[in-house]
Amino acid sequence: MRAMRADWNEYFMGIAQQAATRSTCARKHVGAVIVRDRTVLSTGYNGSLRGLPHCDDVGCIVEDGHCITTVHAEANAILQAAKNGVSIEGSELYTTASPCWNCFKLIANAGIRRIYYGEFYREERSRDVAKQVGIELIDLRMPSS
Repeated sequence: MRAMRADWNEYFMGIAQQAATRSTCARKHVGAVIVRDRTVLSTGYNGSLRGLPHCDDVGCIVEDGHCITTVHAEANAILQAAKNGVSIEGSELYTTASPCWNCFKLIANAGIRRIYYGEFYREERSRDVAKQVGIELIDLRMPSS
């Protein structure tokens, strides 16, 4: 008997969760995947600048309660697309944690129209601004029982 087939949201969030396993910051593991027309365009996870030591190896540098050593998963997914010449205009982003304010601004200016997230992470401002700029935020957390 065939196992139950994942729906598209489960499938793409599963890819984001797998990307999160590559994270090199022990404080939080986050993964992101950018999709258009049910096709993966780019992935990212939070980690140090290329060529610098990872938080896992040398520890985090924390300011105001945040590790400032890492580049966030959403930013890395956007950068990876740019590095490879992949347009992400009109795409969707799946991320294991909702974006911080700085990543939200990058997402908005990159032309991403919908954000699916698996955990709400701190940033209430994004909810208000998302409506103003026409970005749909979709919470994929399982309802509490």
